Amino acid sequence: MFSYEDRLRAVQLYIKLGKRVGMTIRQLGFPTKNTLKHWHQEYEQGLGLAAGYTRAPRYSQAQKEVAVAHYLEHGRSFAATIKALGYPSRTLLPFWVQELHPQTRKRVVGRSQTLTPAMKQSAVIELCMREGSAQAVAQELGVSRPSLYTWKNQLLGHDAPASMKRKQDLQPSPELAELEQQAAALRQEVRRLRLEQDLLKKANELLKKDLGINRQLLTNREKTQLVDALRPTYGLDELLREAGLPRSSYFYHRARLDVADKYVDVRRVMADIFERNYRCYGYRRMQASLTRQSVNISEKVVQRLMKQECLVATTPKRRRYGSYMGEISPAPDNLLQRDFSAAAPNEKWLTDLTEFQIPAGKVYLSPMIDCFDGMVVSWTIGTRPDAELVNTMLDAAIETVTASNERPIVHSDRGAHYRWPGWLSRIADARLARSMSRKACSPDNAACEGFFGRLKIELFYARNWLSTTIEEFITALNAYILWYNADRIKISLGARSPIEYRRSLGLAT
Repeated sequence: MFSYEDRLRAVQLYIKLGKRVGMTIRQLGFPTKNTLKHWHQEYEQGLGLAAGYTRAPRYSQAQKEVAVAHYLEHGRSFAATIKALGYPSRTLLPFWVQELHPQTRKRVVGRSQTLTPAMKQSAVIELCMREGSAQAVAQELGVSRPSLYTWKNQLLGHDAPASMKRKQDLQPSPELAELEQQAAALRQEVRRLRLEQDLLKKANELLKKDLGINRQLLTNREKTQLVDALRPTYGLDELLREAGLPRSSYFYHRARLDVADKYVDVRRVMADIFERNYRCYGYRRMQASLTRQSVNISEKVVQRLMKQECLVATTPKRRRYGSYMGEISPAPDNLLQRDFSAAAPNEKWLTDLTEFQIPAGKVYLSPMIDCFDGMVVSWTIGTRPDAELVNTMLDAAIETVTASNERPIVHSDRGAHYRWPGWLSRIADARLARSMSRKACSPDNAACEGFFGRLKIELFYARNWLSTTIEEFITALNAYILWYNADRIKISLGARSPIEYRRSLGLAT
């Protein structure tokens, strides 16, 4: 039950956020949609919330600790603990153990399995022939330690010793010898069944075969792959015997596999390129990167190797809904008319504002992009989409203009950020030309929107930002833009990055 303070806080936040249920629940973590609306209705009708009550817990913390300590010190038996203390219930005690000692016992949800007499007999054999403690045997079999001794008494009687390990100076009895033989046979059968199961799993994993495949229908080459995959766990002889593969055939196909893949080094280089470039390169940019490293292979080979190595670039997500708030002041004409090509740097600039929402908060990016080669001329990152964010970015972009005859066209959407007096005065002082997209028409600024799409696909959507702070995210975003300008190659620039392209033209040092 929620306290009065929790309910009041939820209602006040609900009103503050404009009665937006989803945002309120995401920030607080409670309550449900209908419960929040019910609390708000009570608040509006009675001008407040009636003080609630909180029911005291049935058992104190000290009682919890006593029960868990008794469980750990007396054979870890739930039934014995409840019988000795008189509390709690059979369902409550496991949760206490999980809460106070999570490393001691894993919580199991569901009904425990019913053991057959043969399984109990096998468990007793393991108990009698153990090398370690009885608790270790119980944990390995998934049963309690008292259950093992109960089964031993039922099968062998109370006079049988707890351990039947053979002594060097004593001759084993016929009953003990028979139990040892049965134990050895059971261990061998369990190992064989595990090997059979592992072969089926590896066939499904490596060869994409179903678990119900007939292993006799596999080729000797496929069987060789399975044997190599399981050699760290099992011996070669038992693997060959279970797979039905002759020893000579194994070594023949093993030698063929060693020399078959001539792209071993290429695969390693491709994986390194893919990881160093934010896992966003497709086969075209991957081939261009390999060519720059003097590795010449065709596009089809690159596609095949990337598919085999699971080097799959991230793809765009479904576009979210966006609304247009309407005109607030006269806007200049659209001078670009969707022509985003430029013959030289600092002819056409594009700008816009984008938002990144992470669990730690919201971050905003305001870049200035040159249409000549897509280079990010300047950018600012902040936590508020205010005038200072866009004005600082514009000041930094104006400082990059060195020639007196360069007067870039600054193209943007019709947002309020680009109609404030501070923005207009800076544009006028630098004698720049303004251009704006048409109302609610994002394709008019497609080149800038495309940059945002690539950035979010390659950086934002591809990672989990759950434990990332605002400062860490800003650092990662800034590092990506630096990499975008200096290292990220573009096929349209001759497989060069924007900075490398300008250097090749003698436009940058």
